[in-house]
Amino acid sequence: VRAQGDTYQVVADVSQFEPPDIVVTTSNCHVTIQAEKVAEDGTVCDTFTHKCQLPEDTDPLSVSCTLTEAGTLVITVRRR
Repeated sequence: VRAQGDTYQVVADVSQFEPPDIVVTTSNCHVTIQAEKVAEDGTVCDTFTHKCQLPEDTDPLSVSCTLTEAGTLVITVRRR
């Protein structure tokens, strides 16, 4: 988690996954990124999980995500 002006950012490389494979959740000042690639036969062939704790001065209702064309997931949270 890095501070940038009046926001915090979490950055993750998820370039090996398609957008529908990526799930971002927040709970109790934690952000969790989960991604799972499923092969055509239904087997899971790749997974990614990252969980980080947000600083206490974040606004939990302000979480937003952007996925760049290069496959970088940028999660932004406003500071109170």
